[in-house]
Amino acid sequence: MIPQNIPVSSEMKILFLFLFFTGAGEIYAQQSNKLINKGNEYYRQKEYDKAKSAYEEALNKEPGNTIASFNIGNALFREKNFADAARTFEEATQKTKDKTLQSKLFYNKGVAFTQQKQLEQSIEAYKESLRLNPSDSLARDNLQRALNEKKQQEQQQQNNKQDKKSPPPQPKQNKLNKQQVQQLLKALEEQEKKLQEKLMKKSPVAEQPDKDW
Repeated sequence: MIPQNIPVSSEMKILFLFLFFTGAGEIYAQQSNKLINKGNEYYRQKEYDKAKSAYEEALNKEPGNTIASFNIGNALFREKNFADAARTFEEATQKTKDKTLQSKLFYNKGVAFTQQKQLEQSIEAYKESLRLNPSDSLARDNLQRALNEKKQQEQQQQNNKQDKKSPPPQPKQNKLNKQQVQQLLKALEEQEKKLQEKLMKKSPVAEQPDKDW
């Protein structure tokens, strides 16, 4: 029994798996295991390209090695090659019947899709992870966040459609407050008073006739 550390990015799960080698394939398995360990050392040193090369070499030695595939996906993720990481995790799910491992692969696939803002795909990946492991709290939390974000996007799109259909807003009429109304009335009274004074100067008032008793 040879323990194998599977390094993953901080955004994904950290796995501690064990490999069991039996029968005629043991020699190839041991060779690939040494390469995986070599890749893990590079990974810890953040030399992700060298780590990926070591994992790929291990996969050439043992094409069905799920751990090598898993670690290639992790190295791709660290290099921000999220599309290839998601594809690699998907391919790795086909190489194992271990439901626990498949669940973790789908989870990491979901994280890779999340990094690409592909909510539909990430939601489906998290759902697959939970179908295989319903007690996975991380997958459940990430699924909820992805669903919430999708709902917000749909609401924003709906609001944008309504804004396009709505007529342009009419300019608001400024309303005068009580003080402004009083000032306006006073100004009008002053204008009217001045006008009356001018009229009085130009047209003298006619004398009233004597009353006819």
